[in-house]
Amino acid sequence: MVDISGADAQRHINALGSSVASDLFQILRDGRPRTRSELSAITGLARSTVALRIDALMKLGLVDSVGDAVSTGGRPSSQFAIATSGRVVLGVDVGATHVRIAVSDLAGGVLAQDVERMNVSEGPEKVLTWVISAAERLLASVDRASADLLAIGIGLPGPVEHSTGRPINPPIMPGWDRFDVPDYLASSFDAPVLVDNDVNIMALGEREHAWPHVDHLIFVKVATGIGSGVISSGLLQRGAQGTAGDIGHVYVARGADVPCACGNRGCLEALASGPALARALAATGLTASSSQDVVEFVKRGNIDAIQAVRQAGRDIGEVLTTCVSLINPSAIVLGGALAQAGEHLIAGVREVVYTRSMPLATEHLQITQSKLGPDAGVLGASMLAIHHALAPESIEAMVASNGSR
Repeated sequence: MVDISGADAQRHINALGSSVASDLFQILRDGRPRTRSELSAITGLARSTVALRIDALMKLGLVDSVGDAVSTGGRPSSQFAIATSGRVVLGVDVGATHVRIAVSDLAGGVLAQDVERMNVSEGPEKVLTWVISAAERLLASVDRASADLLAIGIGLPGPVEHSTGRPINPPIMPGWDRFDVPDYLASSFDAPVLVDNDVNIMALGEREHAWPHVDHLIFVKVATGIGSGVISSGLLQRGAQGTAGDIGHVYVARGADVPCACGNRGCLEALASGPALARALAATGLTASSSQDVVEFVKRGNIDAIQAVRQAGRDIGEVLTTCVSLINPSAIVLGGALAQAGEHLIAGVREVVYTRSMPLATEHLQITQSKLGPDAGVLGASMLAIHHALAPESIEAMVASNGSR
């Protein structure tokens, strides 16, 4: 999101050359109420021009009057801010074994949500049909119609071509390869659909809600698979083909002979993911088949499970050491099902990263557990939708469309 709320506002407006209504809206996105006079002073526009554009934004349900400013003599001036009680977005987090969905206001506040245990391997039609049904039910529960929906954000547990919203050769998503997710939802909702990899949206959610002032962050999801989302200079980095942060298939020498589902050997995911640890524990005679099973054994104090999780942390830390040298983050946040093992996983990561990285890179580096936990994905999907819906070009299009009616 672009911040044009301070002294640089006029320079930004001149550089963008975008519509007045859009520029005013971007100023108000910081959440601070302002009067017409304040907006006029920031933009250099006539107060009458500001009033007309504010009226246009109010008709769209994007801006609302939020009370009067303190009077300095005479009639107090009305203040305006982003409306949080009208238009909404939909966030959807599709995991390997669950689907979580939420309706949020334009400030990212969750109005209603639901979660369903469902395997992504059941196919796109079944999963997305449930999403449509749940979305309609949640919208009705908060007294919103489909017309109030500005955008839909979706995270999927596999590689995604962000420009088209199509999964590309996802290893744990049979039937999803190149499936047109936006087109499938378009039959039910007249709103843009943004699709991304699940760890990217988790990184976005964690940064926006838990680390808003940190511009350099790596979010690592450790669950059925392992991946990372990279925030650099405050922006999510996807890379040329959308695979930035795919650390799960980086080679780790300790597992040179261990086969991975991707077809290679020695991948981090083959050593340190939840299923990999479950297999290792099962070989010792424990009944374990999932990340959650591993976490339960750790919570019971099982020494084999604790040691396995600690070693997984070391393996992850080995890969993250390279990431620290390349990206120099301020924070590394661990999430996903296996992160529920708590300090045992994090301790392993810290052990290697703090030992192997240069002191300057780790002097202020925080390595910690996700603050949002299982909500990171759905909150991030909502933010993905919000950033698109409230971007200058989107506001310009809505104002133009409303004005042509």
